[in-house]
Parts: sequence; structure tokens; C-alpha cells
Amino acid sequence: MKLVLASSNLGKLAEIHKVLADSGIELVAQSEFGIGDAEETGATFVENALIKARHAARLSGLPALADDSGLCVDALGGAPGLHSARYAGTHGDNAANNAKLLAVLRDVPDDRRSAHFHCTLALLRRADDPAPLIAEGIWRGHILHAPQGDKGFGYDPIFFDPSHGPAGELDAAVKNRISHRGFALARLRELLSRLS
Repeated sequence: MKLVLASSNLGKLAEIHKVLADSGIELVAQSEFGIGDAEETGATFVENALIKARHAARLSGLPALADDSGLCVDALGGAPGLHSARYAGTHGDNAANNAKLLAVLRDVPDDRRSAHFHCTLALLRRADDPAPLIAEGIWRGHILHAPQGDKGFGYDPIFFDPSHGPAGELDAAVKNRISHRGFALARLRELLSRLS
């Protein structure tokens, strides 16, 4: 199956490619078709994933896979959530997003720094697919007081997994197995296997 991947996030693209490498799915980035990012106007991760997948499927003529994900901090009522990529104002400025979150949580004690990453994947077989495949995953942990490690991307440097340590220090293979995106991709593979 050939899919257009509805994302311009290089870290996300690399993770999805690695996890689906042996699945028989050929992923082509939307940028290879000259497709830019869709405007994310949804009120939920599911809505935004569907918006992105429909946009890519319509413009490419191929089935499309989209990912909408974010970091939800309990002490902030789930923020930055849907706005994770642009929390500090500029879309995709990871360093600024991390700095803002650490500043907001500066006086929050360890026992109130719980958080989770959420990932929703939407796969549409065509732009007007009335029954998209939806797969979700959650990765629970808490927010560190300062960045640790230089692996991963996004909020990884300030996220701590209680069983595996700082996300910014995890090898890609471990992260892809235990992360929100890893769980969602495993679920998506299950759903696809049922179709064949």
C-alpha cells in the first residue's frame, strides 16, 4: 500500500518511517507532491488528524495517513494539548516551546508535574472515505525541571518516563516501542491486518 504522509514534521516522519519499515506500506511525504500543511481548525486530536489526512488525500489522489499529537500537562488543564507545536507562538519552535513550558511550571512541585503525550493517527483510503481508520496512543510520565538528553524531538528533552528515564536520552528503538506514536502505530498495523 502506498500512502502519502500528511506531515512536514521531520521528527514525526522519521519515527513513522522506522516503525512501519517492514509493514509493506510505502510512505511518501506530502512535500514530495508539493503539498503544504493543512490548517488545523479542529477542536480535538481526531478532528485535526482527519483534516490533515483529507487535505493530503485530496491533493495527492492517494490514501493518506495523518498524525495529530501533543503534550497534555495535568497541572495546566491539559495544555499545551492541541497547541503543542505552537505553544510559544511559532509553529515548530521546539526550544521556545520547551522554555515556555518550563517557565510556566517553574513553581510546580514534582508531584504535580504529571503529563502525557497523546497521538491520534487517521488513515483515509480516499479523500471522501466515510470510515477512516483511527488509532490512538498515550505515553504517561512527568515534566522535568530542565532538559535532559539530545535525542528525539519536540518536548522529549523535558519529558520523563517513569520506567525508562528521560525521553531525550532514549534510543529510537526503545522510544518507538513505548511512546504514544509507537502504540498508535502498533494499533494501526492491527487494524490494517484485519482489512487484508
